[in-house]
Amino acid sequence: MRTRSFALVTAFIVLLLVGAGAVYAYDSSRSSKIADGVTISGVDVGGLNSGEARDKIQAELLEPLKRPVTVRWRDHRFHLTARQARVGIDLDGSVDRALAKSRRGNLFTRTIRGLTGDGVDADVPVDITYDKSAIRRLVRRVAGAVDRPARDADVSIDGSGVSRTPSHDGIEVVQTRLRQDVDEKLLATTGSKTVRVATKTVKPEVTTAEVAEKYPAILIVNRSAFRLTLYKDLKMVKSYPIAVGQAGLETPPGRYTIQNKAVNPAWHVPNSAWAGSLAGQVIPGGAPNNPIKARWLGVYDGVGVHGTSDDASIGSNASHGCIRMHVPDVEDLYPRVPVGSPIYIA
Repeated sequence: MRTRSFALVTAFIVLLLVGAGAVYAYDSSRSSKIADGVTISGVDVGGLNSGEARDKIQAELLEPLKRPVTVRWRDHRFHLTARQARVGIDLDGSVDRALAKSRRGNLFTRTIRGLTGDGVDADVPVDITYDKSAIRRLVRRVAGAVDRPARDADVSIDGSGVSRTPSHDGIEVVQTRLRQDVDEKLLATTGSKTVRVATKTVKPEVTTAEVAEKYPAILIVNRSAFRLTLYKDLKMVKSYPIAVGQAGLETPPGRYTIQNKAVNPAWHVPNSAWAGSLAGQVIPGGAPNNPIKARWLGVYDGVGVHGTSDDASIGSNASHGCIRMHVPDVEDLYPRVPVGSPIYIA
């Protein structure tokens, strides 16, 4: 009886050892197989051995990564190749991690899983390496071709007239966004690899409207042509015939501003030899012997723009330094020119 019991125990132990050996052999035979349900960055590698998984990852991930990224700006194209960016993936490491996911559990749970066809629900992200400085260089190259500075408005006032430089907006690449977009497309394995450049508008510090507001009126006096030209909002609107200073009493050239204005002003006669007996007197506005008729726009040191009763003098060097105008003309000019307006005498 004892012999029979011993034989049964021995047989049971032998069966256990044989079963364990079979389980071990089965598990060992699957050690280089990736379990069903395992993916590498979304690519199904279940049931593949290491070499097969590497080939599939190379075909479905690495090859698409080799497509260049194209950055578009209007008719311009800028390219970044995978070689320039030194794009690469850790094939062996990714496959090894997928195998490690497949070997979760112990010897028996792995065997049961394999025999019953149960899979492992796991995704292994692939490690992609690339040179970020290549993206920065591309973005700088794009910015160098696209960026345009804003231009401030300006005005030049001289004897030839008023020259204006209008303002215009500038444009600037949004470099942070472009780097992000290129980075994303560089790592994309599906879809378009084209990036459109995002830009922002750069406003000028001084606009055309601000310059025009600063110069609501500008006067240009051309002594040789005997003309006074009025500019409003930086545009020529009217030209008037004038008389200017005679030899020895020339109208002073240069840039000045309108200092003061008056209607039918009194004449403060200068203490000059040419003033004769009137020197030093104040002649009331409207008096017959007051040569300043109708309006006065003071310029500099007793020199100004005014009307005259001597219409025949217009178009000649006839005054004592002032700028004479026909009375209707000076009356027309007067309300258009505020105090502080520039006047350039050439």
